Amino acid sequence: MSAEGGTLTTTGYIQHHLTNLVVCSDAAKDVSGHCHGFWSFHLDTLLVSGLLGLIVFGLMAKVASKATTGVPGGLQNFIEMVVGMVDQQVKDTFHGKSKLVTPLAITIFVWVFVMNAMDLIPVDFLPMGAAAAGVPYLKSVPTTDPNLTFAMSITVFLISIVMGLKVKGFGHFMHEVFAVPFGLKLAPVNLLFRIIEEIARPISLSLRLFGNMYAGEMVFILIALLGIWQFPLALPWALFHILIITLQAFVFMMLTIVYMSLAAESH
Repeated sequence: MSAEGGTLTTTGYIQHHLTNLVVCSDAAKDVSGHCHGFWSFHLDTLLVSGLLGLIVFGLMAKVASKATTGVPGGLQNFIEMVVGMVDQQVKDTFHGKSKLVTPLAITIFVWVFVMNAMDLIPVDFLPMGAAAAGVPYLKSVPTTDPNLTFAMSITVFLISIVMGLKVKGFGHFMHEVFAVPFGLKLAPVNLLFRIIEEIARPISLSLRLFGNMYAGEMVFILIALLGIWQFPLALPWALFHILIITLQAFVFMMLTIVYMSLAAESH
């Protein structure tokens, strides 16, 4: 898998690490046999993100089922710290009444963090293991796939729309769409601004996470190309990247809470 080993050129090495394992039906394949179109699935993104979700939330559920009221163990204490931090952020930002926002924020922060943390695994480790098993491509960091980040942001967008309709009612919701901020006399302008605002939210939310994680993964790949000289650079970048993966998970969570708050509050 190494570019220095002669099996791949530098360009081929980079392209290999940035290519998803795609599966699709025959109808979605072009004449060369490559998958294109909507019904193409990035199998590595689906499997890695799903497996991480099952592991981390299964572990949290197991710890919660055995939680004690006395002195907590190390893992229980850590999970309680994370949950408490997220819950406090929700209380400080979201001023409506909803039993959904805190669990949603916890899910997003923890899941995005563990997916981002896959970037700390050496870039050749999992792809080489996959190649030994006959799998040609494997991107181990799901958040470097814009399909996943867009799926998450669109889900947040749809939840915010449903919450707005539920909290405000259809009439009040539509009044805000057509009357804010310039009044009903400028309803077309208000509608245009609202459409632009609603479209911009999921796009900015998804591209922010994708862009930062993709750039970080690219730096790790470029460092790996240095051969033996990668070791003095890989550790400092990995330590710095811990801050990035945590910050990106936190930002995605906070923006989700803000969008939920905007949906539940009246102008």
